[in-house]
Amino acid sequence: MQQRSIGIDLGCTNIKGVLIDANGTILEQLRQETNEPDDQHWKNAVSSMIKSFQSKSSVPVKHIGLSAPGLANSDNTCISFMPGRLPGLENFNWSEFTGERIFVLNDAHSALMAEAAFGAAKGMQHAVLLTLGTGVGGGILINGQLYQGLSQMAGHLGHITVDADNPNLDVTNMPGSIEDAIGNLSISQRSLGKFSTTFELVEAFRRGESFATWLWLSSVRKLAISIASTINVLSPEAVIIGGGISLAGDDLMKPLSDFLRLYEWQPGGKTTQLKLAQFSDLAGAIGAAGFALSKSK
Repeated sequence: MQQRSIGIDLGCTNIKGVLIDANGTILEQLRQETNEPDDQHWKNAVSSMIKSFQSKSSVPVKHIGLSAPGLANSDNTCISFMPGRLPGLENFNWSEFTGERIFVLNDAHSALMAEAAFGAAKGMQHAVLLTLGTGVGGGILINGQLYQGLSQMAGHLGHITVDADNPNLDVTNMPGSIEDAIGNLSISQRSLGKFSTTFELVEAFRRGESFATWLWLSSVRKLAISIASTINVLSPEAVIIGGGISLAGDDLMKPLSDFLRLYEWQPGGKTTQLKLAQFSDLAGAIGAAGFALSKSK
């Protein structure tokens, strides 16, 4: 009997759910608004999605994963730490609430699991994912397994410092982090108010505007330095780039590759693959489903 798995991605704006088979093929998908301040609303919405997928599946579905912002606990039963967002999420036990065994993990970790199980890192033993968006998240694959580390904090690669003299501290108190250098959250400050989104910055870069070109390439150079540092520490087979900013495509990947050639240590000429993630806004849901499947093996 072919296995099925349900993945739910609980975000502050939207809830996305998928029903997949063991090959990662999406059989059904659902979306709805989160309505963040009303925790009873989004908790019930998650439960309803799970029941809907189970009713639509031709075979019983017992593998369920949930992706959410924050740090998961050591048993992957809940998000144990997520201050300031989704009040009511911290230490909420989804398995007790729904009556189903649900594996819970960080949203960036979940995105890595989507790529490892079905996407750009499929078949790899060692890989790193960076998600470039409002902030910069990440995940680490070691020996074919998600590495979560002590307190499930591993993979927060966006908080690598690339400018120690920068007075701006990010949410983890790191000065001049890569999240501050390229994340959408800081774009207005970095551009002196000229751009309100990274999309606007990239569009101006494409038009050849001098200030936009300098700012964008400065950010991409710092990203390359942080990736080279990560390669030195972890020696992965590939670094996968995902998140909304990755939609810049060649305008991101070409200069990033050029800068990485300057900084990457390449003993014997061996280089690390740099790849775009295959999954976009459904990565969290697909990865959560894949993580649940991996727990059944």
